[in-house]
Amino acid sequence: MADDIDVHLGRRLRRRRRLLGLTQQELAHACGVRFQQIQKYECAANRMSAARVWQLAEVLEVPVSYFFEGFAEAQAQGMEESGEIFSRKETRDLVRAYYQLGERPRRRLLDLAKSLNGDIEGESCS
Repeated sequence: MADDIDVHLGRRLRRRRRLLGLTQQELAHACGVRFQQIQKYECAANRMSAARVWQLAEVLEVPVSYFFEGFAEAQAQGMEESGEIFSRKETRDLVRAYYQLGERPRRRLLDLAKSLNGDIEGESCS
């Protein structure tokens, strides 16, 4: 039986892989494992070692902490992650397009989004 942390890590792995538009095969190739191993990580059939979490973080361009974000909250909610914003196709498409931009345009787009959010919430940008 998989532990809650293994399930959480697997969900975070799948989410990030999908957001980047990678197949399990592509991710496996980048990590030097077979795609079945990525499948097993994602469904928590196999545990990820600390070294593997580190390697996946490097390949997926996230800090190691990414995999653990939200674990305490998910555990408090009984690992229920219903209605996740990242399950929406629109969100995945937006994130894919964002990461296809160069670094400078990405920063400018992020600044724009933050400023628009501030305007919506009635905050002034001074």
